[in-house]
Amino acid sequence: MDLGLKDRVYVVTGATRGLGYASARELTADGAKVVLTGRDAARAEAAAKALGPNAVGVAADNSDPGAASRLVAAAREHFGRLDGILISVGGPAPGSAADNTDEQWAAAFESVFLGAVRLARAAAAELSDGGVIGFVLSGSVHEPIPGLTISNGLRPGLAGFAKSLSVELGPRGIRVVGLLPARIDTDRVRELDALSGDADLARTRNEAGIPLRRYGTPEEFGRSAAFLLSPAASYLTGVMLPVDGGSRHGF
Repeated sequence: MDLGLKDRVYVVTGATRGLGYASARELTADGAKVVLTGRDAARAEAAAKALGPNAVGVAADNSDPGAASRLVAAAREHFGRLDGILISVGGPAPGSAADNTDEQWAAAFESVFLGAVRLARAAAAELSDGGVIGFVLSGSVHEPIPGLTISNGLRPGLAGFAKSLSVELGPRGIRVVGLLPARIDTDRVRELDALSGDADLARTRNEAGIPLRRYGTPEEFGRSAAFLLSPAASYLTGVMLPVDGGSRHGF
């Protein structure tokens, strides 16, 4: 199936590793051009180099108020246009409601929530008919995850923002979509498993609760993201796609 990605231009944030990098890799593999970001300039440039000439690495921190406009400008400068953005951020600090500090909440709000809102607004001002804004969120949009209280508080709010944005931008032909990963085999998920004290046991227990009986791969997530961002998904907007092996309870 041709997704229609050839020569389309996307910004992918938080893309030096994990789900962001997997998504950028699948986009470029299908012919898209990508501006990928990370907080560290050297890592962003190395990630882009690994993807080939259709990728450019730019240092950017989602919590920086100036990052959004710089990334839109980078897409225009390097590739002459912008067709979409995938907003992916690192997970906030783990912890319980009693343990997480005000400072952790404030830092997470700036990067996970407000940073994503700024990026989406900047992209919306640049995009035209056929454009797309994607959010990498979490299964916590529907079901709180034990030990991730800050994420449980912020991700559902972003999903609500994305839905509102989809209604506002729909008449302009701009789509807004979200992806809700659960147990994907990334460094972040392995770190969370290790917090239990026995990572192997935690993984075995988690896999038992997934109907497909395994963690997803970054490549599987990246292909899902590439599809949602592509013209092949041109009638999908305002949706949150669980990428979780069937582990979400309910429809």
